[in-house]
Amino acid sequence: MRERKIELLAPAGSPERLRMAVAYGADAVYLAGDQFGMRAFAGNFDEDQLAAAIDHCHKLGVAVHVTCNTMPRNEEAARIPAFLERLESLGADAVILADLGVFEMAKRYAPHVKRHMSTQAGVTNYAAARAWYDLGAHRVILARELSLEEIAGIRAKVSPELEVEVFAHGSMCVSYSGRCVLSNYMTGRDASRGACAQPCRYSYALVEEKRPGEFFPVAEDAKGTYIFNSKDMCMLDHLPDLLATGVDSIKIEGRAKSAYYAAAVTNAYRHGLDAALAGRPLDPIWRAEVDKTSHRPFSTGFFYGYPGQYTGDSRYVRDWQVVAMVESCDDQGNAVLSLRNKITRGETLELVGPGLEPISFQMGEMEDTDGLPLREARVPQMKFKAKLPKMAPELSILRAERENS
Repeated sequence: MRERKIELLAPAGSPERLRMAVAYGADAVYLAGDQFGMRAFAGNFDEDQLAAAIDHCHKLGVAVHVTCNTMPRNEEAARIPAFLERLESLGADAVILADLGVFEMAKRYAPHVKRHMSTQAGVTNYAAARAWYDLGAHRVILARELSLEEIAGIRAKVSPELEVEVFAHGSMCVSYSGRCVLSNYMTGRDASRGACAQPCRYSYALVEEKRPGEFFPVAEDAKGTYIFNSKDMCMLDHLPDLLATGVDSIKIEGRAKSAYYAAAVTNAYRHGLDAALAGRPLDPIWRAEVDKTSHRPFSTGFFYGYPGQYTGDSRYVRDWQVVAMVESCDDQGNAVLSLRNKITRGETLELVGPGLEPISFQMGEMEDTDGLPLREARVPQMKFKAKLPKMAPELSILRAERENS
């Protein structure tokens, strides 16, 4: 029987987000090439970037899972063998699949790449999981509609050689296992081919046939109703319960989210998972980290039963803003920084980075690369120098609490 290791799987929607996820503690990342992925607008990776990503991750002992989980049409299916052969030649660790035909293609054209069944396949019972295992799947990514009890039931009734992966954090879809045609119908963008326009987040109102242009709210909110909207999932407080089901991989949703999101959420779950595995309680500072990312109101998904909708609005909570990234820093905290949003001398900021707990401090003197003093840094991407409260590794983040940022 294989040794069981719990994997933290983080999103990598672009090369920058990949570097952040890896630096902040991911055991594995999932990403897409420039076609056949369910997030067509995430940035993704061209052939050269994909090769560089796999090489970078493997040097650091991080696995790379590549999505090929759209529902392809005939003309697309004809291009998939070449894509799979490319993954084979690059040494991708796994390919995430949803379509049975593509699953069989992967067996033929990428025989050394593990096959993972996507949540798009809607695996909700042990019989389906067994069937995919018998066909050659190495892992099933369970549907997000399942409870902890149902997950444990599947784990108990399938081969211990079949890995089980679950989403633990991120956006939820109003449609069953993400299989939606609302976007196709309203915008012509196919949700099952990676181009969802997210019409579930729109504000809706009623229009009466004989009163064109006159909108009637469906809820008390005069702006309309968000009847399709959903809360975000957060299981950071409940990782021991999740681990008790016997899952092999804890997955963070968010390939379309920012590099800061990839870093902060991966960081929080890295510490949370390590604490849960060691039998320690979660330090509240890591729970606070996920609140400092862009998110909708949190719920525990379907793990403990029906999560309820959030129909007030579809806006994200955005109370913190990234203001700078650490390019380099010596042991005394003398740093070269790259600006993202303006910083004023004396402003209260937070520093967080790989291996660092968040630290609050006031920005002191700043100077440009020529040594001239700055009262305010305000040119995006400019390099400048400042003193940090301690040594911070490359890719550390400076952020500011700013309302509606």
